[in-house]
Amino acid sequence: MDFKTLIEAEELAELIGSEDLVIVDCRFKLADPAAGEQAYAAEHIPGAVYAHLDRDLSGKPFTDKGRHPMLSPEAMNALFSRLGIAHTSQVVVYDDMRGAIASRLWWMLQYMGHERTAVLNGGYPTWTAINGPVASGAESNPSTQFEGTPGSIPLVTIDAVPDQTLLIDSRTAPRYRGDEEPLDPIAGHIPGAINHHFGLNFGEDGRFKAPAELQQSLKTLFDQTPTEEVTFYCGSGVTACTNLLAVAHAGLGNAKLYGGSWSEWCRERM
Repeated sequence: MDFKTLIEAEELAELIGSEDLVIVDCRFKLADPAAGEQAYAAEHIPGAVYAHLDRDLSGKPFTDKGRHPMLSPEAMNALFSRLGIAHTSQVVVYDDMRGAIASRLWWMLQYMGHERTAVLNGGYPTWTAINGPVASGAESNPSTQFEGTPGSIPLVTIDAVPDQTLLIDSRTAPRYRGDEEPLDPIAGHIPGAINHHFGLNFGEDGRFKAPAELQQSLKTLFDQTPTEEVTFYCGSGVTACTNLLAVAHAGLGNAKLYGGSWSEWCRERM
């Protein structure tokens, strides 16, 4: 079976040791950038390699100038090769924030054409909840020669933002309204955007809601706008990917990502 959106902890447990399985730990905390890697070294899913949000999943400005600039296609290919991802790999990514960070790597792989990528539903806490085996220290995979092609799902740049049919802000309601802004120099949102915090995709157990429930709420959010004309953004192009994952898991196809997000917009257009 191919997993292209989410995978449950029990399903992952059955795949451990499979030759084509690549697991990537993406745990990260904005307030303490070293914490995720330290947690990985102390304990992680066996076979998992680590990807750091600042160091691995972001890079020099290419499509945007946000706080976490999207990597160039060449840099993405180099990253995936270093992580040991081949075109035949089933990739599973996880964090401990319900997929808020791991979804970024999910999106990058989908963008480069690698569909066999799934986020662990509920993240690392669901793995420990089933008493899954753990390992410690740093692990690595034999390098590969990944050669993906960008554009399998759409990426929006700043100049195209005003032309978007429906723009959705993925941050919390207080940040969207401009009541608070803990990370960027200006509070508020992009003119015309509506709000759908990515946390609304989860149930009380920390897992994504069922596809049918997600589909109902997202269709209401989109109103009559086709999925391919919907664009999500957040603070820096990371947590918006969680909304994009929810859209895909709901069976609604692929929406767009504005990678620079508010961190770029507030600096470049205000």
